[in-house]
Amino acid sequence: MSTPPAANTYKPITINSPEPGLKVAPAVPGEPPINQLFRTVMMHKGSDLHLKAGLPGMMRLRGVIQKMNTPILEQETLEKLITPILKEKDKRVFEETGGADFAHVIGKDEARFRVNLMKARGKWSLVARLVNSTIPTFEQLGLPPVIEKLCHFEMGMVLLAGVTGSGKSTTIAAMLDYMNAHEPLHILTIEDPIEFVFTDKMSVVNQREVYIDVCDWHTALKHAVREDPDVILVGEMRDSDTFEAAVHAAETGHVVFGTIHASNAYSTIDRILGLFPPNQHGAVRQSLAFNLRAVIAQKLVPAIKPGVQRVPTNEIMIVNPTIRDLILKGQDSKLLDAIRAFYNEGMMDFNKSLEELVLRGDIDKATALEFSPNPEQLRMALKGIKVAASGLV
Repeated sequence: MSTPPAANTYKPITINSPEPGLKVAPAVPGEPPINQLFRTVMMHKGSDLHLKAGLPGMMRLRGVIQKMNTPILEQETLEKLITPILKEKDKRVFEETGGADFAHVIGKDEARFRVNLMKARGKWSLVARLVNSTIPTFEQLGLPPVIEKLCHFEMGMVLLAGVTGSGKSTTIAAMLDYMNAHEPLHILTIEDPIEFVFTDKMSVVNQREVYIDVCDWHTALKHAVREDPDVILVGEMRDSDTFEAAVHAAETGHVVFGTIHASNAYSTIDRILGLFPPNQHGAVRQSLAFNLRAVIAQKLVPAIKPGVQRVPTNEIMIVNPTIRDLILKGQDSKLLDAIRAFYNEGMMDFNKSLEELVLRGDIDKATALEFSPNPEQLRMALKGIKVAASGLV
């Protein structure tokens, strides 16, 4: 068996490199000057723009922070670059809180960036994530086939778990657009900011941006159940109020999608419980057991397929009677074994997902072992040695 090529033989131009940096895109007449830096990310097919006082322009390319061929950006220069793309709302929030989130559109919707402006040691810094202008399909993303099955619930919550930059928003967008293309529904999204822009297909899609289309999250979520939606995207489960609003929407016959910062599928339960005081954990477990339908945890790993930089690896937990019983009884330590035991129902842990990506030729063995939560178990699985799961009871 031949050895796959190395996942990344590219030599990045780091901040300490003597090389001049990545070529900057030409300016477009009539656009704000900062667009030249945004367009540089687009030209090189990078993922993120990083601007900080005292450094040249930086971007993340092939997973690594690299410098652009720009002068050092001083604080005054940064302010002059960034201020023209700020709305009055963004300026107010930034001054009051020290940070602001907003979307920035390049040209006539050529590209969209999700932007965070922050103060660090009293100076401005900007980080912007390039969002795909078209919504990719499950096949283009390399998602497992069971994802399609998770788009057909009549009611309940589907959560996407992962760290920042793990592709959660893209996967949710692909799921919503699949539903948009296949069913006559009303899909309502509540976002801050709007990332992917949907085109109405079989469904009617309404997208509300908090602080622009509606005054705040609480009002948007309160209005949502009165707007005759079939599917609601509530964005990030950031606090107990958001979770309670999502549960209420699920209980009243809606499918609710949301994201949460958790490292894997089974730890999502503990992450949600952490939003509430201990005396409410019993009630929260009841709500999860009867309203949660699935958790899809995701990480992005370097790919070896030509033209593909990274592919998702997924851990999928579908709430069947066994999972529901474990959640109710507080036996979260057994959830991972349950995920492994019900592979035939579409569930999988990260090791199984990584194993399938290696066998499919999407990633190499070394990468799989690097990202594995249990490398020794994965090494045995890749040799065809099956490891029995622990008992569930």
